[in-house]
Amino acid sequence: MIFVVSGPSGSGKTTLLDTLLKDAQLKKTLVKSVSFTTRPMRSAEKDKRDYFFLSRDEFKRRLKSKKILEWTRYLGYYYGTPKEFVDSFLAKGRHILLCLDFKGACQIKKLYPKNTVTIFIKPPSIDALKLRIAGRCSRTKEEEVKKRLDLARQELLLAKEYDYFVRNIALEKAANSLRRIVLKESNSRKG
Repeated sequence: MIFVVSGPSGSGKTTLLDTLLKDAQLKKTLVKSVSFTTRPMRSAEKDKRDYFFLSRDEFKRRLKSKKILEWTRYLGYYYGTPKEFVDSFLAKGRHILLCLDFKGACQIKKLYPKNTVTIFIKPPSIDALKLRIAGRCSRTKEEEVKKRLDLARQELLLAKEYDYFVRNIALEKAANSLRRIVLKESNSRKG
């Protein structure tokens, strides 16, 4: 089963997925996909754990050789899902968590229609989202915050296209909602 989680930058997607991966009942069957990206590594990130950090040329080589299931360009950087990573874990019977935008979610659902569940993470409000984005890093420029908020408004309009949505007002409550969805879908699609 593939669980595709989407939501605006700052909505809490990564934190929620990390919480799921620590869950005693889920951690044996869930794996978070590690995406390719061309963006610079952030200070707390590690290559091959958070992302596979690639040059733009290497990303394009992998895309051309069909080693990327889906890809997007976001704020000037490329992001993509490694085909080998997804296929190898599905073959082992593991459930995969993907953190993707709307276009990526649609592509994965097209490639794996019977095995994909889409979940949208909604922030409490645009104002709360602005605080989260601005607070992420003191170097986040006002122009970048504005770009991300404009994109967030567009993404929020697409939430209705997902199988589920979770509003992330309180982390624990949102994590429990996400957990229930994963358990329900994992159990209902067995066999």
